[in-house]
Amino acid sequence: MEILWWILVIVSFILGFVGVIAPVIPSVVVFWVGFLIYHFLINSETLTWMFWLVAAVLTALVFVSDLVANSYFVKKYGGSKKSEAAAIIGVIVGMFIYPPFGVIFVPFVFVLALEFISTKDINAAFRAAVGSLLAFFASSAFNFVIYVLLIIWFLLDAFVF
Repeated sequence: MEILWWILVIVSFILGFVGVIAPVIPSVVVFWVGFLIYHFLINSETLTWMFWLVAAVLTALVFVSDLVANSYFVKKYGGSKKSEAAAIIGVIVGMFIYPPFGVIFVPFVFVLALEFISTKDINAAFRAAVGSLLAFFASSAFNFVIYVLLIIWFLLDAFVF
């Protein structure tokens, strides 16, 4: 039976990484499923309280990074406060419209439309919308790094310490 649990742990980690490029998969939640399967069904003694604390902090960083990245890049590329909000709303709406690509394209379209309506300048609107695309890629790269750190910490805790 332990082999089945290990397969589920490994599959959850793989799905977590797939979620970086297919945002319809809630990566960090899937990683937690793997951690919890290991803890409750394989070995409840090896993951330390420090692992759980660091995992919780890194999880919070993942959630915050998506929102902060959108706000930062849209602003950096000339978007207004309304466009920053539109990018965040676009990420949320995009999860449900045309997954997984909606998370990329819906914020782009929202920011482009809002900025064009506000400024009547298609070039400025396009620059701000490109900021939302860059936010997605930056956030994905950041999340990937966080997920690698989570896996490394998990492996160290589970097998070394």
